[in-house]
Amino acid sequence: MPNQVAHFAINTSDLPASRAFYEGVFGWKFNAWGPPGFYMIDTGGAAGPLHGSLQQRREIVPGVAMNGFECTISVEDVAATAKAIEAHGGKIVMPICTLAGVGQLLFFQDPGGTIAGAMQFETPAA
Repeated sequence: MPNQVAHFAINTSDLPASRAFYEGVFGWKFNAWGPPGFYMIDTGGAAGPLHGSLQQRREIVPGVAMNGFECTISVEDVAATAKAIEAHGGKIVMPICTLAGVGQLLFFQDPGGTIAGAMQFETPAA
C-alpha cells in the first residue's frame, strides 16, 4: 500500500556495538546486504510491509548527521511526490536516485526540519 512507512534504518557510528545491542535486547538477526557496513534486519516477526536496516551513520544534508530511526515512505509516483513536497513547503535534500532492483528513492526535509525518504518501489513493499 502506498503512502505508509515501508522501511526504517538505524544509523550508527558503531556498527558492531549497535548490532550486538539489537541482537541482545530484541533478538533481531542481521544479514549483510549491499555496500560494506549495511545490514538488513530480520526482526523475527510477521512485520508485514515494514523492512529495516542497520547502517553506518551518514549525512544526507552536509553537516547534519542522521540520528534516530530514519523512515522511508512508500509512494506510487516519486516524481509527483517530489513536486508535492516542494509545493507544501518541503525541500528535496537528495534528488531521485535509482537503487537497482529496489526502486527510485529521494530524501526530503519537511518544513520543521525532519528528514525522511520517499521510495517508489519496483514491486510493492511487502
